[in-house]
Amino acid sequence: MQVEWRRNKVLELLSMGNPQIDIAKTLQVDLSIISRDVSHLRQQSKQNIRKYIDERLPEEYEKCLVGLTSILKEAWTTAQNAEDRREKIQALSLAKECYSMKLDLLTNATVIDDAIRFVASSESEKSKGKVKLSSNISDEDEKESKEPDYDEKSDREVEEKQEHGTGEIAITTTANQVF
Repeated sequence: MQVEWRRNKVLELLSMGNPQIDIAKTLQVDLSIISRDVSHLRQQSKQNIRKYIDERLPEEYEKCLVGLTSILKEAWTTAQNAEDRREKIQALSLAKECYSMKLDLLTNATVIDDAIRFVASSESEKSKGKVKLSSNISDEDEKESKEPDYDEKSDREVEEKQEHGTGEIAITTTANQVF
């Protein structure tokens, strides 16, 4: 119980930006104990992320897609049956927003894949006893996503088309490179 309390306190003090030496003084324990607690907290965090990615994330992702599909279907039904022009435009606007959200979820699946690869690679590196430095550029290039880079120009062109009322509906995607 005391170890768990101390580790929770260490995490709290770390989150406030306190260095380990100050935490050791505050809790009146040896610095080596705080160092072990920090190491334990890091391992526990990795396990929590791995569990979230393996168990929770796919379920939440699927629920979002199913929910958006349901809303999309209802928006189209409302748009087709609406007699009032405003109601029809609102329903179509909702449908457009649902398409955009679904596309964002589907294109950001690379983020999920990158997260899974990150967790898997950290496990394999740990088992091999290797430590990779994040400053190693060639390793980072190997892990870089194959998605195209974000193109700010294409977003401006879409905004201009929408502002000038050309009647075109354009959907753009961006690649998020997290890891």
